[in-house]
Amino acid sequence: MGRRTLVAWKKVCNREFVAKVIFIVSASAAVLAVGLICVFLLVQGLPAMWDIGIVSFLTGTDWRPTWTPPLFGILPMILGSLYVTVGAVFFGVPVGIFAAVFMARFCPPYLYKVLKPAVNLLAGIPSVVYGYFGMVVLVPFVRGHIGGNGNSILTASILLGMMILPTIITISESAIRAVPEEIYEGAVALGASHERAVFFTVLPAAKSGVFAAVILGIGRAVGETMAVRMVAGNQAVLRMPHEILSGTRTLTANVVIELGYAADEHRQALIATGVVLFVFIMGINIAFSMLKKKDGL
Repeated sequence: MGRRTLVAWKKVCNREFVAKVIFIVSASAAVLAVGLICVFLLVQGLPAMWDIGIVSFLTGTDWRPTWTPPLFGILPMILGSLYVTVGAVFFGVPVGIFAAVFMARFCPPYLYKVLKPAVNLLAGIPSVVYGYFGMVVLVPFVRGHIGGNGNSILTASILLGMMILPTIITISESAIRAVPEEIYEGAVALGASHERAVFFTVLPAAKSGVFAAVILGIGRAVGETMAVRMVAGNQAVLRMPHEILSGTRTLTANVVIELGYAADEHRQALIATGVVLFVFIMGINIAFSMLKKKDGL
């Protein structure tokens, strides 16, 4: 081996080593960040849940931190978060998947050049802008045409359904485009129309990516704070949410509203609320992983 070849080989090896170190450090930093968040939540939140009583904390229907003794029951907020998330999935997932199918398999090139940047723009809009749109457009619309005062679970669900669209559309479209063209061509060769080949062959082949898009969309809906706070009513949680036209307060909104002035046990209870939210999101991801293994995705 010549000297120049040896020098070039050493340079390549050095570059590979540097790249390997960078990747390892980046991955380790991400894992470390998640680990530190977990430790902080558990250390700060579990003692409060233990002092309050886990059953009382999770199933209590009254949140009155200023009372003596204070009451910390988050069941109405758990249900509020659940209702809003389910509503967002109901409104956002079908629209997002159909939009992704259209953009991947039916959209003309000239129209795709307009739709793709528009979807990307939706992903970059701040939450407070969505919330303002909900206040000035959706709330009056719901109040005038459906009922209630407009600040309701229904309004928050519609708004969150709009907010999760970019995530679902982008990831689902990428999954559909990643399906080998031979699958589509085989379906057409067997006599299927373009529509049947797409919906009954290509889309099922991309179900792993579509499921991932739905899970990420659910995570976005569960963790959203500002927009929900602006349109869901943010009432003092003194009763259970009983209909979609009633107001509610979600777990995230409760934390952001009260954390600024909370102290002592009140602050610890809010951190414990974050623990519940963290476990909820982690449970969704675990359920998705189990579903993938079960279906062989």
